[in-house]
Order: sequence, then C-alpha cells, then structure tokens
Amino acid sequence: MKYTPISSELFIKNRVKFTKQMLPKSVAVFNSNDIYPISADSTLPFAQHRDIFYLSGVDQEESILLLCPDAPFAHLKEILFLRETNEHIAVWEGEKLTKEKAFEVSGIKSVYWLQDFEKVLKEVMSYCDTIYINTNEHYRAKIETETREARFIKWWKENYPAHQVKKSNPILQYIRSIKEQEEIELLQKACNITEKGFRRVLGMVQPGVAEYEIEAEFAHEFIRNRSKGFAYTPIIASGSNANVLHYIENNQVCKAGDLLLLDVGAEYANYSSDMTRTIPVSGKFDAFQKKVYQAVLHVKNEATKMLVPGTFWKEYHVEVGKIMTSELLGLGLIDKADVQNENPDWPAYKKYFMHGTSHHLGLDTHDYGLLHLPMEANMVFTVEPGIYIPEKGFGIRLEDDVVIQPSGAPFNLMQNIPIEVEEIESLMAK
Repeated sequence: MKYTPISSELFIKNRVKFTKQMLPKSVAVFNSNDIYPISADSTLPFAQHRDIFYLSGVDQEESILLLCPDAPFAHLKEILFLRETNEHIAVWEGEKLTKEKAFEVSGIKSVYWLQDFEKVLKEVMSYCDTIYINTNEHYRAKIETETREARFIKWWKENYPAHQVKKSNPILQYIRSIKEQEEIELLQKACNITEKGFRRVLGMVQPGVAEYEIEAEFAHEFIRNRSKGFAYTPIIASGSNANVLHYIENNQVCKAGDLLLLDVGAEYANYSSDMTRTIPVSGKFDAFQKKVYQAVLHVKNEATKMLVPGTFWKEYHVEVGKIMTSELLGLGLIDKADVQNENPDWPAYKKYFMHGTSHHLGLDTHDYGLLHLPMEANMVFTVEPGIYIPEKGFGIRLEDDVVIQPSGAPFNLMQNIPIEVEEIESLMAK
C-alpha cells in the first residue's frame, strides 16, 4: 500500500462498536472483494471491500473476517483468514500479510490460513443461533456482478439452513457514518492531497489545454503524495460539458472564455475526498459568470451552516431549495410565476439545479449513512450546489467536505482550497 501504516487501535474500536450491536450467540462474516477480470489474463486493480477494511485494516484480496463475541473460547471471538503466502507468491506478486503482520495491522490475535475457514466456521456455528450476512443495501447501489460476499451467502444457506439470519448492513450504515478522530485525520490527508492537485492545475490551465492533460496533472500530484489516485472517476468538464452531471470523457480542448468544472478528489488509505471547483479557462470570469458563481457560493455557504446535529436530510434539502430559488430569481433565470406554478415534486429551481446538495463521505465517496435519522457530530458530508445553464454554455458547481461539530458550524476539511473569485483569478494570473 502507498499510505503510511494506520494504528490498529482504529480497527479495534470499530469492531467493538459493531459487536456491541450483535445479538447474543451470533456470528458475523465479512469477505474481501474479488480481483475482477477484464479479458485474457488482464484484471482490474484490486480494491478492498470497505467493510472488512473498516473492521480489520486488512487491505488484501482473499481475506475473511469472522466475529463471534460470545464464543466460549477466546481464540474464536475474532478471527482473520488470509491466503497463505509462500516464496513463489512473494516473487511473482510481492509481499502478502503474514500472521504476525496481520496482527500488527488489525489487532486480531487469531489468524488462520484461508483453507481452514470452513472447519473453523463449523465449530463457531455450533455455538451460535444467528449469522450476520453482509449484503449491500446502499441507496445508490446497483449490483450486477456476483461478489465474493454473495457467493459466500449462497454457500452458507446451503450448509447452515437452520440458523437465523440478520443483516450487518444496518449496523454498518450507522457506525460507519460517525467517524472516529483517526478517520477524520485520514479524510483530511485526502483533502490536502486534493488541494495540492488543484493548486498545480491552476498554474497550467489556459486556452488550448486538453481536459485529459488536466486529469493527468491531478493524477501525477495525487500519486506522488501516497494516494492510489482518484477516489472516483474524475470530471474535467469545460464549457457545455459541465452541463452533463457525470461527464467523464475528459477528451475536449479548453477554449478561451469557457469555464472549466473540476469534480475531482484524491483517495488516501481508502478514504475519499470529493472536491468541485469551477475556474475560468482564460483566467478571468466575465460579469455574468461571476454573478452566477457568487450565487452558487452563497448557496454553498448558507447550506453549510445548516449541517448541525439534529438536522434531517429531507428538510435540509427543502431549505437549500428555497435559498437556490431566491438566487435564481435574482439572476433572472426564473421568475415569480415559475415559482407560483411549480410542481411540488419538481420545483422551479430544479431546471437549473437538479441534483442533491450533500451526501455522506468516508471510505466510500457516497458513504454509508441512514438518511431517515438526524445528523450527528462527526458525520462527514459534502456540500455541492450548482447552477447549470446550457443556453449559456456553462455550468458552475462548488463543493467542499465538512465535519459536523457537536455545536456551531461544521469544520471545513477543504478550507485551504481556493474558492473565492479573487483568489482563483490571482493564482491563475501567476
């Protein structure tokens, strides 16, 4: 891994939070991700399943975590199963976790090789009435590939049909949404790396530069700062491309007078940052671009103030919509008749701002979080309003990542990333 070691204390705390929510006489199993094939002998780079990483720190394929807090023997209460390493693997693939190293990473004393999993599970299941299976129930998830987790669930149902089933996901959706201090520090590192990339880009954007060249500058800066790269597929959208919300082709040339929307974030130690900035290709905003920019920035700043303990997700978005409506009226993009005659299910402001304002952030860019519960301290959210005007050939979105505080305004993890018009223009002039 490129990132520096993380103290096992974080993962020990995370396991305690999870096991406290488990029923008596129960076991929970978490599987790593597969390495996914492309064709021939080509594969995608391995990306660890965030749940097993969150609970163990293990960042390696073919790994399993078993938790059984009521097991009658200490060595069965928490167990890691790893692919057995050998000299051949070390030569061809590099170093893999030894049992000693796995303990150092995770704080788990019981480490077995993967071939022992079925035998050990059989013993553990004899002490348990319930198994927690780890299904993906994220509200944005669309799963079309059979995962290692899904294959395990099929196998388990065939071999242990008499046990009760519970779901790990509701527990994880809650505990993962409230970050430990160590996690906030990792998120801050990811944001700091993103800042370095953005400042690098400010110095090279000009008419004639291609979107993919800008993407390459970000990648260079991210990787040289111990990131694997982008936390998600980057959006480098010049001119009208910014009006395509998930534009990822990044293959056009930036033109004089255009705006450039950059929705880019570095990952660090599997934690995501998520930044959006909109800058003028020629180094200066024109008068109308600046007015729209200031409107978006005002909405972002006002929305940020509402991210406090006790705020409810749906109510928050309704209030942000009211602020955006006011700004669009001021810009003359909508009028009072549009508002009076609006469809409550698709308010007038949605013509120019059609997406949500915030989402949870953490190990996943669209992180875990139960949206029907009130916000709490140490939850991390993006704040990302935008105004998109296809008829003018540009879209503007601004986005920061913030941590909810016990009281007062949230803490902005991106407070050092330039966002004010004057600072951006000044830096680009240099």
